[in-house]
Amino acid sequence: MSDRGGYGQFCPVSMASEVLCTRWTTLVVREMLMGSSRFNDLRRGVPRMSPALLSKRLKELERAGVIQTERGGAGSVEYRLTEAGEDLRPIILGLGDWGHRWVESQLTLRNLDPSLLMWDMRRNLNPQPLPPKRCTIHFLYPEVAKAQQNWWLVVADGAVDLCNSDPGFDIDLEVRGSLRSMTSVWMGLSKLNQELDSGRLELDGDDKIARAMQAWLGLSSFAPLARRAP
Repeated sequence: MSDRGGYGQFCPVSMASEVLCTRWTTLVVREMLMGSSRFNDLRRGVPRMSPALLSKRLKELERAGVIQTERGGAGSVEYRLTEAGEDLRPIILGLGDWGHRWVESQLTLRNLDPSLLMWDMRRNLNPQPLPPKRCTIHFLYPEVAKAQQNWWLVVADGAVDLCNSDPGFDIDLEVRGSLRSMTSVWMGLSKLNQELDSGRLELDGDDKIARAMQAWLGLSSFAPLARRAP
């Protein structure tokens, strides 16, 4: 990659590392493997990455043959994985598997990011257990910076939208509590009932939606893996 020297070795591990091991690159590929294809959607999965750096990494991945750019009407641009990019799926997900198994849970819970948490929840939410109407679920994390405290998941006609500003709909359920507790539940480090019983999370609203929360919320794709780290 252009912002670091090569390793100067013919080993395929070395050559692959020159493509993938620059800062943020594997996370950009992760987002594409999870289905994001537009620039703004990619940004929501890597909210701490600057737009300029994301643009740079996308250009580098395109030069490396990992992604391709598709231009549509009205100037729209989408980024798609090539065959080489899709071949990275078991590698990138395998990194996630290893991280979940072997990185200690307390370190995981120090790396809190409400934007990434809510974006991951949005793309994994299962609408089936919810009532067949528009449902608006408000998540409130009082301890974080004001701009990151409030999030809304709006579920309608099987589609899920994530809002960081009030969409103006009646709230069916409010989930209030610490970002650490919600992240712990999402990553499978604690059970939803444990966090509710302890008072670290509180639910207010439609009882049916509240009782079905674990069913519609689901878990991170890495959560089912057995942890080996403390």
